[in-house]
Amino acid sequence: MANTEKDLAGAQREHWQGTYAAHPGMYGEQPSAPAVHAAEVFRAAGAREVLELGAGHGRDALYFAREGFTVQATDFSPVGLEQLREAARTQGVAGLITTAVHDVREALPLPDGSVEAVFAHMLLCMALSTREIHAAVGEIRRVLRPGGVLVYTVRHTGDAHYGAGTAHGDDIYEHGGFAVHFFDRALVDALADGWTLNEVHAFEEGDLPRRLWRVTQTLPR
Repeated sequence: MANTEKDLAGAQREHWQGTYAAHPGMYGEQPSAPAVHAAEVFRAAGAREVLELGAGHGRDALYFAREGFTVQATDFSPVGLEQLREAARTQGVAGLITTAVHDVREALPLPDGSVEAVFAHMLLCMALSTREIHAAVGEIRRVLRPGGVLVYTVRHTGDAHYGAGTAHGDDIYEHGGFAVHFFDRALVDALADGWTLNEVHAFEEGDLPRRLWRVTQTLPR
């Protein structure tokens, strides 16, 4: 990792730790719309286990568990994951959820072909370089079984914050302390090389609103 990437990654890790500590459950208890969609897609594909990357304080991981999935939830914030575990105990689904502190810039600590489905809501559009994004999707591909499904969401270059705030290069802009890598369609297509690209669905979320794509892609059998 280049020094500039390390500096930005470290700053963002500290920012998210502080944010989760100051604002427990900051995204609320209801699942995101992409998670509700993903549960339907995963169930239709026959998946019963979900790996969620960038789970944060766990609103979507908890939803998957309530829907009967076994969930592996990862995030680089121990604070967020502790909030997730406490909520899982409260909701009676602790037995369905395991957590692990993990930075998506690093290799996944999982065997090849061991995962049925992967979900990542706004993780790949964090402060990651294009190189790091490709490496992360390569790791997802490695751990997915043939026929496994990836559903991810990203903010795109049509978003109101694209080009605003502090520019870090590589389509990464920092606004309000949060750095975002805004995707163009060419990057989505490049990440789907060798996969079946099932859907690129445009949607909006939040008060700004944020403009995102929900991407569904499947590994060939």
